Amino acid sequence: MRRVTGIGGIFLTAQDPKALCAWYQRHLGIDVQAWGGTAFAWADAEGQPMKGMTIWSVAAAEGQPFAPGTALFMVNYRVHDLAALLQELRDEGCNVLKKTDDSEYGKFGWVIDPEGNKVELWQPPAGQ
Repeated sequence: MRRVTGIGGIFLTAQDPKALCAWYQRHLGIDVQAWGGTAFAWADAEGQPMKGMTIWSVAAAEGQPFAPGTALFMVNYRVHDLAALLQELRDEGCNVLKKTDDSEYGKFGWVIDPEGNKVELWQPPAGQ
């Protein structure tokens, strides 16, 4: 079974999200939108647009958005079949969180890696 097929997003936390976004915008040229992040559109080696995007965003550290993970960031990995992968991870003894989410943006599930990092698994909606 195919597991991870790519990176869907990188999510950071900050004590001052607006200031951190401004730093990334000023110094690295990231086009940070009002919602606190950006969507990088995919392109092939020749620069031609492809279906898909990678999200980058910054959120407030308060409230521990990546709990029960302990890192200040979370990587979102694209997967082909979320339900099947979560079951395989459970069968392999991984710490899979019970909560899942199914929305217009796709299906989401989470696992905690051996270092305590919360890892987000994302099955995009059909056609993406």
